[in-house]
Amino acid sequence: MYGERLERWEKIVEWPLTAAAVLFLVAYAVQIIERDAGSASAVAEVVLWVTWGMFGIDYLARLTLARHRGRWFIRHLLDLAIVVLPMLRPLRLMRFLAILAIIQRSSGSMLRGKVAAYTIGTTILVILIGGLAVLDAERGHGGSIQSLGDAVWWSFVTITTVGYGDYFPATVSGRIVAVGLMIGGVALIGVVTATLASWIVERVSTETGSVAATQDQVDELRDEIRELKAMVRDLRGCSDTPQVTPSRVSQSDTLGS
Repeated sequence: MYGERLERWEKIVEWPLTAAAVLFLVAYAVQIIERDAGSASAVAEVVLWVTWGMFGIDYLARLTLARHRGRWFIRHLLDLAIVVLPMLRPLRLMRFLAILAIIQRSSGSMLRGKVAAYTIGTTILVILIGGLAVLDAERGHGGSIQSLGDAVWWSFVTITTVGYGDYFPATVSGRIVAVGLMIGGVALIGVVTATLASWIVERVSTETGSVAATQDQVDELRDEIRELKAMVRDLRGCSDTPQVTPSRVSQSDTLGS
């Protein structure tokens, strides 16, 4: 009963939470880029807290509807961190985890055929969010990352584990973002590799099945050819057997008389 109610709740809030995540991303970007604009930053802050309230309500609802709440709580510690940690002002960089969590929840039911599109979209989103997070952490602290372009470039080279070294975070918060991006980059490479390997295995198994099917057909044709040869041999045997004609029968009767 609880499992069905939880599934029903997740289906109901899937699209509203997705829309909230998009609004959250926009407000997060506006708040970082337009830091000096008081009105825009204030509106973005309100949107952040409203969407954050939706995430909190969703977490409490899922915890209440879970069949085994203790087990569910242990398995969803990341969701708890997403709700609790960003409430603390020094941990603002943790806010981008909310968007990644919403993506992760919706990606669990995706087929492998959609993994490529999902991976590309997630990579672009993570690069953008990582750039915003490191810009939020680094701007105004005298580091080399002071603009959105520099932050996005740094995020791109970091997630690919290239690391040119032309831009680097100088604050502890920025380095935490860097660690998360590097781990995310390795994970994305693993996903791509696993997907490619799975595709190759499927293709090989399909080709093997086709070859097996062809071999079976050849064996059937061989059996049919053997049967045809046997039939032809039987017909030849019947044709070689001497037959008694009516004329011969009449001559033998005459001689006997």
